[in-house]
Amino acid sequence: MKKVISIVTVFVLISCGTTKTTDSKALFEILTAQSDGGGNIKFFEILTEPNEIKMLENDPLLKDKMKQDDINTSNYIILNMGEKNTGGYSIGVEKVEETDKNIIITVKENSPAPDAMTAQVITYPYTVVKIHSKKEIIIK
Repeated sequence: MKKVISIVTVFVLISCGTTKTTDSKALFEILTAQSDGGGNIKFFEILTEPNEIKMLENDPLLKDKMKQDDINTSNYIILNMGEKNTGGYSIGVEKVEETDKNIIITVKENSPAPDAMTAQVITYPYTVVKIHSKKEIIIK
């Protein structure tokens, strides 16, 4: 009888254990989102060619996040918000949708709350996004 109870207890403990799953099917990944360091004009740049993507490897914030296999299987997007006269601005991805032929990215620009205390300093917010697909990209 003790053996049966022991076996049932072990089975229950094993079946109730947690398992770690990683979502490798994520369509995009934000590599970095910085409040300063971007360009002084607003632009969105899609990097698809390996020689274009190679320039990101020289960035100290990105070099550890980039793999050689990703260059051949992913596209990268630089979202630059341009020059802002106070802190608190950011730019990011609101949603990403995949269709049969392309990837549609909705960009969201965040500004500081009107009553928020912000630093009176010139900033250049930007975000770098990796899209796990080589399909055509449309930015909204």
